[in-house]
Amino acid sequence: MLPRARSSNADDLIGGPRTIRITKVARSTEPDQPIAINFEGDGGKPYLPCKSMRRVLVTVWGNDGNAYVGRSMTLYRDDKVLFGGIAVGGIRISHMTDLEREMTLALTVTKARRAPYVVKPLRVEQAAAPKRTKADLFADARAKAREGSFALDEWRAGLPDRARAALDEIAAELQATAEAADAEADNAGGNSGADLEGEVV
Repeated sequence: MLPRARSSNADDLIGGPRTIRITKVARSTEPDQPIAINFEGDGGKPYLPCKSMRRVLVTVWGNDGNAYVGRSMTLYRDDKVLFGGIAVGGIRISHMTDLEREMTLALTVTKARRAPYVVKPLRVEQAAAPKRTKADLFADARAKAREGSFALDEWRAGLPDRARAALDEIAAELQATAEAADAEADNAGGNSGADLEGEVV
């Protein structure tokens, strides 16, 4: 059985809700909480969802735990969760990614009663792509020039006007490199043709 100290618990959320990004879903040895959800920064203490939260996960994301990896959800402490008739607090899910609109489920509160439970969509901001510099542009241009004039022209045609204008600074260098690559390709092609013709004959 997985010791409680090795899993996240409601006390970890006393300071407030936490949005986590899932890295792994596996079987747990905890009989009442058989699923362990690892997440970024969990410190080796995975989240073990209770039965009602497992129902939420399956309803929103499906049965395939592997598909959860990379998705995010917000966990919070619910002080009203009872254990043995005593309010001990528990972990609940409030928001989830890959959810188009707010969803309401009927979850069991006691053996004789169910209550509506709301899960809301979670919008996670994507990290901004690193800003490319002129040096990066020039490096890409030189690499394309080494592939020949056609490759360079085709690549350059797909660039924004501002990027194409910036390449004017090394235009002569690019042209010389591309022409050298073209000549090398022509020579290689000529030699190949002669060898092939000899083999056929």
